[in-house]
Amino acid sequence: MLIYLVAGARPNFMKIAPIVRALQAQDALSYKIIHTGQHYDREMNDVFFEELGIPQPDVFMAAGGGSHAQQTAKIMVGFEELCVAERPDAVLVVGDVNSTLACSVVAKKLAIPVAHVEAGLRSGDMGMPEEINRLVTDSISDWFFVTEPAALEHLRREGKPDTAVHYVGHVMVDNVLYQADKLSRTDTSGFETGAFKAAQAGGRYGVVTLHRPSNVDEPATFARIAGALKEIAQDLPLIFPVHPRTRANIEKFGIDLGPNVTLAGPQAYMAFLNLWKDAAVVLTDSGGLQEETTALGVPCVTIRENTERPVTVDEGSNVLAGTDPEVILREARKILAGQGKQGRRPHLWDGRAAERIVAVLARELGVAAPESLAA
Repeated sequence: MLIYLVAGARPNFMKIAPIVRALQAQDALSYKIIHTGQHYDREMNDVFFEELGIPQPDVFMAAGGGSHAQQTAKIMVGFEELCVAERPDAVLVVGDVNSTLACSVVAKKLAIPVAHVEAGLRSGDMGMPEEINRLVTDSISDWFFVTEPAALEHLRREGKPDTAVHYVGHVMVDNVLYQADKLSRTDTSGFETGAFKAAQAGGRYGVVTLHRPSNVDEPATFARIAGALKEIAQDLPLIFPVHPRTRANIEKFGIDLGPNVTLAGPQAYMAFLNLWKDAAVVLTDSGGLQEETTALGVPCVTIRENTERPVTVDEGSNVLAGTDPEVILREARKILAGQGKQGRRPHLWDGRAAERIVAVLARELGVAAPESLAA
């Protein structure tokens, strides 16, 4: 039985890495890693996959950029050729990028079962391309692997049969726990941001990431957020690994972050984990980082008006601040004063989600799953 594991960007590989490791632990199911090339990253080399503990992709489709329509179309054409030539027994997609949408549609039209990992997440914001990708993918998937209670409720309300919906925990958490354990045995002295960490009195600092168009493509919004960050940085040094589009807009809009916000380049996975895991606070608009900080209990302030990951707010270490500078400041200062919320790691965020996914796939595809995976 052959499963195609589809990934299009770095965060996707972090999600499929635990699934690959779980598949490697059994012999009932085989797999191929399909890299659509949605985001081409020169840093995604042998070291990146070695860090994740997975082999290089079996197929690199080199779809590249373009508009949403152009990119989705290129991925669909290339993926259809692959599926027709080899005919996998199932296609597994993760998250909510264009590759997720494109490959699920192709597979479904070829009558190949589709498994969606991180199914059921909803922000309610149709201005987010990811929300459209989630809705379409979930409308045609066969098996839904769910990370949190809200996602279960969304899928039930949308009429998905209970037998197809599986609450398994979160593969992103599997990965961050795996990587954090690996990091504890790693020499971090060569990491680019090591000097910044070492220079902070008492080891206290904050980490910033911003990349969403709604935050960084609108000059007035970006300026308001930057004003809040500049003020927070008067009390706490901040380091900001900057997304290329965000950096271009900082220059284009003349954004002033002040002298206490250190700008850095994009970070490799382990280097970035080494940075944020010890932060006093993380200020971000990233969906994945909301979950990862909750997994490790790091205080997080999310600079967005909504989140498709409410369990990080309801149970975890995340607070939703929106883009109002006063609210961002208030929440950050509460954390720095030791008055922030006390979160916990949600149910089934225990590092074994991938094992549960593989057990379900083996059962659905009619092959025996190892007992350890079925637990």
